[in-house]
Amino acid sequence: MDRQEAIEYLLDHAGHPRNHGAFDAADVVMPGGNPGCGDIVTLYLAVDAAAGTVARLTFEGQGCTISQAAASILTEIVAGRTLDEVEAMDFNDMIDLLGREVVSTRPRCATLALGTLKAAVARYRRQGAAGGAS
Repeated sequence: MDRQEAIEYLLDHAGHPRNHGAFDAADVVMPGGNPGCGDIVTLYLAVDAAAGTVARLTFEGQGCTISQAAASILTEIVAGRTLDEVEAMDFNDMIDLLGREVVSTRPRCATLALGTLKAAVARYRRQGAAGGAS
């Protein structure tokens, strides 16, 4: 996608976020943020334990267009993926998906949601090993 398409893609997701809002049935609620710039996301992850897949992912947050658009985009691309696939996702792939030319100067904003999701998956796995998610 060219630069203008990437900008429009980000603006669409920032202005009309997908999977936005909390939900009570989340297995893990994981806050994340970039203290230096004030971007905040909280992810709500539900896992299909039998399949080991992302059953539902939503977010709440505030911050720059890139961080909030990236969270929205992430909720769409991980739907149905296995937890192993989520853990294997590369931060550079996320930057490429968002439009490297547009977000290259803001990699922490572009990857905040992915880093937070990886932390949520790690927490889910720890909770499962300790006798169940909560």
